[in-house]
Amino acid sequence: MNLLTQPAPASALIDGEAKRCVDFADRGLQYGDGIFSTLPLVAGFPLLLGRHLDRLQRDAGRLKIPFPDRSNLLQEALRLASFNPEGVLKILLTRGVGGRGYRLPQRGETTRILSVHPRPGYPDETRTRGVRVRWCELRLGINPRLAGIKHLNRLEQVLARAEWDDERILEGLMRDEEGFLVEGVMSNVFLVQGGRLLTPLIDRCGVAGVMRALVMELARQAGLAVEETRILPRQAWEAEELFLTNSVNGIWPVCGLEEKPFEPGAITRMLSRRLEALIGSELETRCEG
Repeated sequence: MNLLTQPAPASALIDGEAKRCVDFADRGLQYGDGIFSTLPLVAGFPLLLGRHLDRLQRDAGRLKIPFPDRSNLLQEALRLASFNPEGVLKILLTRGVGGRGYRLPQRGETTRILSVHPRPGYPDETRTRGVRVRWCELRLGINPRLAGIKHLNRLEQVLARAEWDDERILEGLMRDEEGFLVEGVMSNVFLVQGGRLLTPLIDRCGVAGVMRALVMELARQAGLAVEETRILPRQAWEAEELFLTNSVNGIWPVCGLEEKPFEPGAITRMLSRRLEALIGSELETRCEG
């Protein structure tokens, strides 16, 4: 077989097949009836894949979406990673093809969509010197039934991100209808105050990110007090340190909130080192395996 006849490396799998089209009647398209998770590919390995599959399974259970065979998802993720050693893997599950109307299909079959995308080209200094952020005007609606779930209805985030085009600002902070800080457009938020680590309580809206959970674990292992609580905007202004978490970007220190400057502090740097060590260990274990 010559180069002209070899199949192109897969960049997307739908129900295990290398293709890019989904049925127009899929409930993910019709109603946003599905969930997703996004993670980095490094050296042909999907980082923290097990944690992402765990979160997908929990979210599927809460939405009563039948969870597909976990081994299929694992093998499909590894297959795409073998073709695309560096990038971003998105795993998306929908309730599948169903009739028109909101009633759940009696015999639905979950659609699995895995795709690989280029990694965002953020400069390395975002991890060391930090990023600038702003407040978003759009408020998150309060709905405890969906709180924490990374579902396909992302219109709030789309509209919030449309509020600015200043390339120097990489993230926006979002509040709920009552004015409490909840999250970033694409990240979770942490504050350091009095040696304690504070993060917004995700019980009424927002996404409970995989990296958020991991950073809380690392903080507790380091002996830090970690508190999930309601956070007012003034507390973010007054924080000693402020940082963001995201599975693709890891930990981003905040160097400026609107006009207020911040410095990457000792706790942010310590947690960044611990995260890098954990990821390095996972990659080393993978290579040895």
